[in-house]
Amino acid sequence: MFLNNKINAVSFGEVLFDVFGNEKKIGGAPLNLALRIASFGFPVSMISAVGNDEDGRVICDFVAQHHLDTRGIICTSEYDTGVVQVTLNDRGSATYEIKYPAAWDFIEANENTRNIVKNANVFFYGSLACRNEVSQQTLFSLLNANPEMFKVFDVNLRKPFYNIELLKKLMSKADFIKFNDEEILEVSAELGGQSDDLEENMFFISEKTNTPSVCVTLGKHGSLLLWNGTIYRHRGYAVTVADTVGAGDSFLASLISKLLSNKDPHEALDLASAVGALVASHSGANPKLEKEIILDFMRVNV
Repeated sequence: MFLNNKINAVSFGEVLFDVFGNEKKIGGAPLNLALRIASFGFPVSMISAVGNDEDGRVICDFVAQHHLDTRGIICTSEYDTGVVQVTLNDRGSATYEIKYPAAWDFIEANENTRNIVKNANVFFYGSLACRNEVSQQTLFSLLNANPEMFKVFDVNLRKPFYNIELLKKLMSKADFIKFNDEEILEVSAELGGQSDDLEENMFFISEKTNTPSVCVTLGKHGSLLLWNGTIYRHRGYAVTVADTVGAGDSFLASLISKLLSNKDPHEALDLASAVGALVASHSGANPKLEKEIILDFMRVNV
């Protein structure tokens, strides 16, 4: 499925428990990304923080069992492990109530994190982890630590934890930016964009932020990818949605893994769309998806 799975990946940001009523599931967009990439056989490191509590211990054990490098996960006694209350509507779409403060708001750089980033080929980060100054400063220091790594920004807007000035700084560091359709229209308008056309906004964001590659997910309507100056489109895969939690994270993980390994944007969008759809058809952010399951799904749904 991948021509080169020796690419070292790093994911920075929140690790937490998503709470669905009385049920708790391990999540956080950066961790969902890391878990999906690791499932493909790539070496992956997670940089985050957990509390010195039962939730933190469960997350660290889970991450280690799923073959992620845990040296970058800090344990603190000052703050609890992150928790998010998730509410699903009748279509499976999620809204989030994110507890503040949490351990992942206080990710500090250390020798382990600097060494991890020094050897990274690709670095994933989002906007939510910047809601606190400590994690925000750490992120920018790590983004500057290795000029050679491919930097992927998952916009992942969560009100009220962002502003346009912060987003501009984060976008300016990226080689690749991923939005959903609502996010790109909101951010483009804040930057002075005048169009409602998604493709025009992709070129606008690319030029405005000096970021060569942009992706926009469209839910059940597929996705758009700006890669090497060309727009690619995928219609998506139709599934019965259980919930949408983590589907975009697995989409992005699959897309970047394939793009950096195989270099073919058509194949990359096809794989990412299939994996994202399969995740949405399951409950929770991180269902186990064997290679054969993914490939069979793609063959049956051509």
